[in-house]
Amino acid sequence: MQISMYRASVQVFARNLRNLAAILRKADAHAAERKIEPSVFLNYRLAPDMFPLVRQVQIATDMAKGCVSRLAGVEIPAYDDKESTFGELIARLEKCVAYVEGFKPGQIDGTEDKTVVLKRPSGDVTYQGLPYLLDYVQPNVYFHCMTAYAILRHCGVELGKKDFIGPP
Repeated sequence: MQISMYRASVQVFARNLRNLAAILRKADAHAAERKIEPSVFLNYRLAPDMFPLVRQVQIATDMAKGCVSRLAGVEIPAYDDKESTFGELIARLEKCVAYVEGFKPGQIDGTEDKTVVLKRPSGDVTYQGLPYLLDYVQPNVYFHCMTAYAILRHCGVELGKKDFIGPP
């Protein structure tokens, strides 16, 4: 059975980003209920050398929109990375979900062997489409969504595995 690049990208990213938006809504309510300044959560990090919550969300969306854009051969939309509230982060997630879901299967399927070149200061990194998606982007999206979840869970937001996995 051949993998659907569309199913493994658009649908996976949309689900994870929607789940992350729901988690952020819970965190926002938790902060309001306990009279905690939201910036405490938004700037929290698990270790001194890790990015804070805000950046985790930004990277998750950047990875998702970058992936589908590169696979489809379209320009990647730029987001300003200026979010400073839960509402702004949720809006960013919703914007990214709408963007990735705007692609049709025909734009993404069949890109398993497409050459994807990532420009890095240390030099270009080249992938084929399928390894780019499965070995680079998916793990990054999961990592940054999970790290955001872990930050909020560590801060006392009542979250469980079902929040991360989402509804069936």
